[in-house]
Amino acid sequence: MEGIQLSCVLSCYYTTKTHFRLRRQSPELPFPSFPPPNRRHRASLRTRTSLPSMELQVQDQQAFHKSKDVLPKIDKSGRFCSPRAARELALLIVYASCLQGSDPIRLFEKRINVAREPGYEFDKDSLLQYNHMSYGGAPVTTLSIEEADELLRSDEQDSAIEAEVLSAPPKLVYSKLILSFARKLLVATVDKWDSHVLVIDKVVPSNWKNEPAGRILELSILHLAMSEITVLGTRHPIVINEAVDLAKRFCDGAAPRVINGCLRTFVKDLAGTSQAQASKSNQEVPLKV
Repeated sequence: MEGIQLSCVLSCYYTTKTHFRLRRQSPELPFPSFPPPNRRHRASLRTRTSLPSMELQVQDQQAFHKSKDVLPKIDKSGRFCSPRAARELALLIVYASCLQGSDPIRLFEKRINVAREPGYEFDKDSLLQYNHMSYGGAPVTTLSIEEADELLRSDEQDSAIEAEVLSAPPKLVYSKLILSFARKLLVATVDKWDSHVLVIDKVVPSNWKNEPAGRILELSILHLAMSEITVLGTRHPIVINEAVDLAKRFCDGAAPRVINGCLRTFVKDLAGTSQAQASKSNQEVPLKV
């Protein structure tokens, strides 16, 4: 199944490049979820018999718990209402559409209108525990196996909450305003997909272009961010910060730094193009005698 998914991704992203339309080479794939968020601060736990620097250990623990203290914004109906949730939902849809080789707008509508299974109940308390603004940090040093086990249990609990929230019917999780914003992001991304593929090919590092199947999330983040800047007109500092945070949460390695650089180059080139067009327009204005 993984090989089929990667085949769909490659043919979708680099062969047709036209509004996510491609020839299906396999049956319809199940709706995939996000890969697990970046857990560098938990996955790299180390136990030591000797006492390390207490100051460093305390700082690491504070950094670990700080991200968990940030709760998502919930409206009066008990649903997500922050723009971050809309961008995360849009990223989920684009990522899934690339894997399936389907149109993201249709996939979004399908997700919105999916029928609930008989007897299904969604625990809204999980929304209060879910933190879509957390991401990995520096490795955490633990002083005992028990402490490491406790952190791992907490990680498993967070992963279970994420799986429940992201797989739930969107109407139960997101407010109408957030669903509308997510759809606008998807429409903008589809409309600008072809032109932004050419731009992305110029700004991303060569190793990303050589392994597109392993960079689906990173490329999706770039498409969403570029489309939000050019179509929706959101101020680019906000969009860049949001894109970097999404990369920190769901991607590994240097992806956040690379995405930050790619988007800043994109904005700089965009501003240069706008100035050139404005200068050309001023030169073409006829002089009044």
